[in-house]
Amino acid sequence: MSKRLTVPHWLLLAIVGLGLLTACSRPADEIVIGSKKFTEGIILGEVLRGLVADAGIPVRHRRALGGTRIVFNALVNGEIDAYVDYTGTLLHEILPEQETERKSGQMPGQKSAQEPGQDQTLQDRLATLGIRMAGSLGFQNNYALGMPEARAQSLGIARISDLLDHPELKFRFGNEFMDRADGWAGLRSFYGLPQTDVRSLEHELAYRALASGDADLTDLYTTDAEIPYYNLRPLRDDRDWFTHYDAVLLYRADLLKRSPEAVAALERSLGLIDASEMRAMNAAVQLEGRSESQVASNMLRERIEIVADVRTSGLVSRVAQRTLEHVTLVGVSLFAAIVVAIPLGLVAAHRPRLGQLVLAGVGIAQTIPALALLVLMIPFFGIGAGPALVALFLYSLLPIVRNTHAGISGIPSAMIESADALGLPPGARLRRIELPLALPTILAGIKTAAVINVGAATLGALIGAGGYGQPILAGIRLDDLGLILEGALPAAVLAVTVQWLFEQAERATLPRGIRGLGREGGR
Repeated sequence: MSKRLTVPHWLLLAIVGLGLLTACSRPADEIVIGSKKFTEGIILGEVLRGLVADAGIPVRHRRALGGTRIVFNALVNGEIDAYVDYTGTLLHEILPEQETERKSGQMPGQKSAQEPGQDQTLQDRLATLGIRMAGSLGFQNNYALGMPEARAQSLGIARISDLLDHPELKFRFGNEFMDRADGWAGLRSFYGLPQTDVRSLEHELAYRALASGDADLTDLYTTDAEIPYYNLRPLRDDRDWFTHYDAVLLYRADLLKRSPEAVAALERSLGLIDASEMRAMNAAVQLEGRSESQVASNMLRERIEIVADVRTSGLVSRVAQRTLEHVTLVGVSLFAAIVVAIPLGLVAAHRPRLGQLVLAGVGIAQTIPALALLVLMIPFFGIGAGPALVALFLYSLLPIVRNTHAGISGIPSAMIESADALGLPPGARLRRIELPLALPTILAGIKTAAVINVGAATLGALIGAGGYGQPILAGIRLDDLGLILEGALPAAVLAVTVQWLFEQAERATLPRGIRGLGREGGR
């Protein structure tokens, strides 16, 4: 005996599908390495992956997951097992108690992780979160401010304090530096800097702004390959604001029980890399165009004679993988939105007072910036495809709900009265009269939502969801137009293809007399 699936059934299926995708079916013995979304973090992630793989343990590197808090929270939540962070970042961004002490009046330079007992304090704080700090990889990557050498020389600027005499200078800082307590806000207050033309942008783009003369100063990471490449002068921190940022290995405390062999492999990274070597590896990726995997593999082979697996794939393979990820994000979120939004649109059309609340609710969801919506979803769904799917689902609701409401509300009242006069019950009237007449408008709403989703899904790469956004972000980071196009062109082709497919579906399913009503009605 067959039974039709009702709306609750479809909704349940969509939720189950979302859950399955979010779970990502991680093997029990697999070690997952994470990395932040900048070149050095990805290289170090590849180093850790190579060390674990050399021990014969299944390992996966989830690269470029996002900024500091996103990756650290992924470690705390068990979505990754290990990654490399920096002591200064842990002190001032992750652990608020230490930051409170700093604000209470102690000199910033005195809060260096190099102080006796400082590392133990940091380890104790991390232990309360189930995290172990194994030790330093052997180098520091500190913050500094930098200017083009010629510009600094002409203005006579060598120290940060010298900036007090030049309020006209244009500062362009990386997004994270602008927002961090140990970044621009604290630095400006500590030194009393008077500059007002201060903006944030991607860290890598700030170097290009310096080179083009659109900026006078930016924040530097002292292992950045661009410092000598662009002939930049790091300014002396004469009042000792910036603390030390030792690169340290972090891993989950339960990893010691789950896989002590993996911990032993990871700890082979301690003391393995000095600052000059890290700077050379960054240069090999940023300036010579080599992949992070190749650079990490070469270092491991030269230093400890490990032949690490270098994973490279051709253009077709990469585009196919990104296409699968992108279509999955768009398809699953759109399907769930259709299942939910059409009933909401019907309710809005038949219950006007309740309908205003429904339309207002989905409208509010649409007003939240896509990036903010992604970040808001992370505490509930972790990193990866989960929050991206939910964000895209919410973004898809408004066009479908509004068009369903408009399609039903726009049916001439005379037709409704005729159906009632024939004695059609409400369900039959909906199936035989209202939905067929409103179908062009509803399809137009679904088509709009699908095209919006194709574009918005590229932002999912910011939280490790993959898709076409991944090569776009990598291209921006590496200043590689080819990589940017590798993501942008397929995204544009997919958007056009989706629109064409919906138009063909409209031709195939709609009677000739009502085709185009959705467009002509402007609903």
